[in-house]
Amino acid sequence: MGTGPEPAIASLATEDERVAPPEDFVADAHVRDADVLRRADEDWQGWGAEQAGNLRWLAPWQRVLDWTPPHAQWFVGGQLNVADNCLDRHVEAGHGEQVAFHWEGEPGDARALTYAELRDEVARCANALRALGVRRGDRVNIYLPMVPELPVAMLACARIGAIHSVVFAGFSAQSLVDRIEDAGSRGLITADGSYRKGRVVPLKEAADEAMARTDVVDTCLVVRRTGEPVAMQEGRDHWYHDLVPTQSADCPPEPMDAEDVLFILYTSGTTGKPKGITHTTGGYLTQVAATARLVFDLKPDHDVYWCAADIGWVTGHSYIVYGPLANRVTSLLYEGAPDHPAPDRLWEMIARHRATILYTAPTAIRSFMRAGPEHPAAHDLSSLRLLGTVGEPINPEAWRWYHRHIGGGRCPIVDTWWQTETGAIMITPLPGLTHTKPGAAQQPFPGIKPVVVDNEGTPVEPGQGGYLTLQRPWPGMLRTIWGDDQRYRDTYWSRFGEEVYFAGDGAKLDADGDIWLLGRVDEVMNVSGHRISTTEVESALVDHPSVAEAAVAGRADALTGQAIVAFVTLAHDAQERSDLVDELRAHVADRIGKLARPAEVHLAPDLPKTRSGKIMRRLLTDIAEGRELGDVTTLANPDAVRELAERARQEATSRSSGNSE
Repeated sequence: MGTGPEPAIASLATEDERVAPPEDFVADAHVRDADVLRRADEDWQGWGAEQAGNLRWLAPWQRVLDWTPPHAQWFVGGQLNVADNCLDRHVEAGHGEQVAFHWEGEPGDARALTYAELRDEVARCANALRALGVRRGDRVNIYLPMVPELPVAMLACARIGAIHSVVFAGFSAQSLVDRIEDAGSRGLITADGSYRKGRVVPLKEAADEAMARTDVVDTCLVVRRTGEPVAMQEGRDHWYHDLVPTQSADCPPEPMDAEDVLFILYTSGTTGKPKGITHTTGGYLTQVAATARLVFDLKPDHDVYWCAADIGWVTGHSYIVYGPLANRVTSLLYEGAPDHPAPDRLWEMIARHRATILYTAPTAIRSFMRAGPEHPAAHDLSSLRLLGTVGEPINPEAWRWYHRHIGGGRCPIVDTWWQTETGAIMITPLPGLTHTKPGAAQQPFPGIKPVVVDNEGTPVEPGQGGYLTLQRPWPGMLRTIWGDDQRYRDTYWSRFGEEVYFAGDGAKLDADGDIWLLGRVDEVMNVSGHRISTTEVESALVDHPSVAEAAVAGRADALTGQAIVAFVTLAHDAQERSDLVDELRAHVADRIGKLARPAEVHLAPDLPKTRSGKIMRRLLTDIAEGRELGDVTTLANPDAVRELAERARQEATSRSSGNSE
């Protein structure tokens, strides 16, 4: 019988390493009884209905679920409005003066918006969109930096029933064109520019370039952020600050069917054409509200919560905007880079705002490690009570550093797995219940049914690896790929049948049945017939005291099929030395096995990253294979990427010359 991705020869984190939540945390946690998991598993539809009952519905649903694989409809017949649930009901309950967002711009400018102020701003923006001709069901692209007008624009669309499609502000004009045309968006909301590490990024210029390449957009609303002069086309372009403040704050929320589309968010596809992941109203809001409340143990009267992601990604949709606001929590919203103008920017803000919860990516954590523990140590982080990670599997060494230097050894860590497609967190520790294991996502969220299977779709036994699947519909699941339902079926529901969602990730079960993510299946390398996870090789490298961050790619090799190529950035106090590469190769062999020893190790000034901090692994494969990189200007660090590629090219030439001699 065939198998899926196997765990590497040895694991860096022992299954016996467990960290118990503090007793005082458990005493006040929303979930501290394992019976919740049993009850939600036995009656998962009832559990979903219970969570939906925490929202305000304008009309009740008739059926919890209609499931015709691979299509689900949740809370059939029910009506609600997302903006009403995130804003109006809190204001009407007497919480209008509570701060919804403490916003800070990269240059240091700041605003605080209460729930009442945010509701009124959203209503005015919604009326402005209507004045520009935007109607229920119309698509609106939002191409904004991390400024308050970004969540305002999203909620304004939700208020009137328009469908928003946020485009990350670091994407190029062509990326914007692709998304505008696929969604058929008639409206665009952008800004004159944004700030990034002290530079002004000309967003309106990119938006103008995009609009010149398509005739779909007929109206554009422009936020003034930097004050830089920009071109404004009469009849099409309108200044936000001229139009929105003049509108009425009276805009009753549109009753929306539970299955009406809330937003489209594009994610990359293997064919190169982005996939328009489509999320609807009732099920999505139910799941993001429930997961935000229970995974982060939100206490709306006390917590100051910070999801340090970008709203251009699904993490920001679900856990900066919709999940926190639905739970009436006070959040931090930050425009710029976490290390600008100094490496301690993040920690200074946490200390000043007395933040209680931090949710960030393993990539960012490894960058913090590289900068050194003296930066968080210089600030009072004692207000923190919970930490979270998102975006990729976290290596155990980074988990331990995060726990010790940021959480002071007292904060539970929720290591979460989910996707743009799932809409919300699917696998996670519950902080008042789970004894956490460094590097493991561990358990399904209540009501979710993840199953690790082999090539034939048979569940694997504890101790084995395979493919991660979801074998039960869930409220926040994507409903289709916009305009291409066949691609939806082919991409997610064809590998193991139309009732089984294939996540595209490898995973393994430990002896306790806990889940460890191994990364994307296409990031599992085949070396001499042995399947080796990039994640575990990276973890082995980061385990070395000289290494701050590592990423691994496979390149074609005539002898072994694939050869492992590692890219490494050194810790802040480490020095390059002639024997370090050989030492790192030996270190991986010692930690995992000789088959996992990298054929090449490149010391890099930095790894190729998006402006949200995500490593672009496909670029590393291009570098490892010696291919041209193409346009890297939209990355956070294009000069460092070019330097890395040139260094790798020179080393390959040197090796080739040595072999010929």
